[in-house]
Amino acid sequence: MHPMQRWIPAAVMLAIAAAMLAHGPIAQLPHYHEFADTRALLGIPNAADVLSNLGFALVGTWGLAALAAHRRDPRIARGWPGHAVFLLSLLLVAAGSAWYHLAPDNARLFWDRTPIALLCAGLLAAVDADTREDAQPRWLLPALIAAAVASVEWWSFTAARGAGDLRPYLLMQAAPLVLIPLWQALRGAPRRDRIAFGAAIALYALAKVAELGDHFIFAALGFMSGHTLKHLLSVAASAVLAGNVLARVSAGKRQASGEAHSSVPVR
Repeated sequence: MHPMQRWIPAAVMLAIAAAMLAHGPIAQLPHYHEFADTRALLGIPNAADVLSNLGFALVGTWGLAALAAHRRDPRIARGWPGHAVFLLSLLLVAAGSAWYHLAPDNARLFWDRTPIALLCAGLLAAVDADTREDAQPRWLLPALIAAAVASVEWWSFTAARGAGDLRPYLLMQAAPLVLIPLWQALRGAPRRDRIAFGAAIALYALAKVAELGDHFIFAALGFMSGHTLKHLLSVAASAVLAGNVLARVSAGKRQASGEAHSSVPVR
């Protein structure tokens, strides 16, 4: 990679941050907490939006159970701290989002958004470590975690004063969508990884469309709202990412096993 190319991702993010700064505060959408599906089930209010978060817990638990034993595998060892934060954040997303949807308001929304920001921080650290040639600075993951929490704290602080500003939180969410494809392209990431992240981006984009069409989708389908569909699509995106890391480890072990068998002399 040309020495100048390594600065392209940072330059793009700086340009996006500058555009947001010039734009001014970005407020939360009006009536944000008024979701379409308010049906209760077994005494659980807004049951579909609450219970659909179980998918995040399942993916997080599966990913941790499947990958923790391989955390020293050279294919994921450098990125394991970030992967662990990503998977643990899925468990926090399940709890925080379920808590929020039981009785949606800004106070509970803080506990929904913070795990999402942490998830982005973990994903950024993991992919950066997996794709870079040199060692990742030890301060990077803690700095990303601090930035994730601060981005939601800023929204909460400004919202309490009547004009919530989502810019840092939106920048935190945008960072993986911008930086990871650039890192993968510039650093020559395996085709499997690029395809997996592309699929995850597509699912995430569909999830955002579903979120914006919450009431329309519920009116059209009758049994599922756009926000519930958003949760399910986001779960699928997280499963693709976790599954790809597990597939990387499994493929490496199969390759190593094949090489070991081929080196055995034939008598």
